[in-house]
Amino acid sequence: MRLLGYDAISSENTDRLISHGIKVVTEHNLSDINTADLVVYTAAIAPDDPELVEAHNMNIPCVERSEFVGYLTRAYEDTIGVSGTHGKTTTTSMISLCFIEAGLDPTIQVGADLKEIHGNYRIGNGPYFILEACEYVESFLKFSPKSEIVLNIDNDHLDYFKTFENIKNAFIKYVKILPDDGLLVVNGDDKNCLSLPQYTNANSVTYGITNKNTDFFATNIVFDNNGFASFDVYAKGKFYERISLSVAGMHNVQNALACIALCSEYGISSQFIKSALSKFTGAHRRFEFVGNYNGFSVYDDYGHHPTEIIATAKALMNKSYHESWAVFQPHTYSRTLTLLDDFAKALLNFDHIIITDIYAAREKNTFGISSQDLVDKINSFNEKAIYIKDFEDISKYIKENAQNEDIVLTLGAGSIYKVGRMIID
Repeated sequence: MRLLGYDAISSENTDRLISHGIKVVTEHNLSDINTADLVVYTAAIAPDDPELVEAHNMNIPCVERSEFVGYLTRAYEDTIGVSGTHGKTTTTSMISLCFIEAGLDPTIQVGADLKEIHGNYRIGNGPYFILEACEYVESFLKFSPKSEIVLNIDNDHLDYFKTFENIKNAFIKYVKILPDDGLLVVNGDDKNCLSLPQYTNANSVTYGITNKNTDFFATNIVFDNNGFASFDVYAKGKFYERISLSVAGMHNVQNALACIALCSEYGISSQFIKSALSKFTGAHRRFEFVGNYNGFSVYDDYGHHPTEIIATAKALMNKSYHESWAVFQPHTYSRTLTLLDDFAKALLNFDHIIITDIYAAREKNTFGISSQDLVDKINSFNEKAIYIKDFEDISKYIKENAQNEDIVLTLGAGSIYKVGRMIID
């Protein structure tokens, strides 16, 4: 089999594929399409993309990525789909490590690199396929899961969904595809999730922190100086286990509870779960430590939604530091415009704020929005945001102004991670 790839820009992923001998180009190359037997494309590819148009003209079969993954989910006896607006990658990673620890040999597809599996996928020989189930363009409706987790339902991807009601309806449709002998795990602290069990005959399990009327809940939560939590878990009214995490933040207590609830229902021993969760130090770009420079620390996080930024800011507050720096790259023009006020308020949790240009991703700027608009909005609340376009200039500014024991955090789903490396390198 010969594999070829195309992406608009080079990245860590394209570099890795090239290192494995797979040809990846960042310029349109129709000659490669002419030799293809199958074209798989993502939701980010526009209908007028030259390669896709050429493939249609050549009558080459074309399959959207979620449909292709859907075929894979039906090749396994037991597919576990982890869905929700926030936390999919971390929770999928946690579950995957628990299944590996228990010797269940799962196949895994996760949305970021996980060092324990040396990448973002693993091919196992067991009946289990664990993967993220993304709601964007209702991709997860192409999957055939035996079990589902719904971590939360929040206002995102409004370029597609238009309204929050449409987002909630997408998750209802997702829950309805569960088989009667399946499993649904939902967040009992999220009011938008609590109604989901009524839409399926599958067994349902709830978890929570504030809602103790759940099947699995956490109590006696304490944080160490790194912001890592330890907590007691109660399962169906009885003490289950005391769990200690090696990732920061209350939101990761929630993610761990989702993992514990599902793995327990699959019969995995609490000792395997406890061991796997204690070893898990985070997926790539999820509040990931990058390094130290001249007395201050640099972290990187994928957070590109106000809720995620707030969760990361709260996790940061559990750490010991002098002052905090957020270097934020907004992701897509539509999201920046729709959630402008929410982004501004979320970023106010940091002592110093640097905003760089919006990462366009799949969009063109037909929205009349810019990063300066976000800076102006932040400064209308509190004069502490600045705009810097060039990554090298951001790195230079941070090096000259960050102080001993400060924490610098790069935030965004695009290329902003490069700033942290520039500072450290």
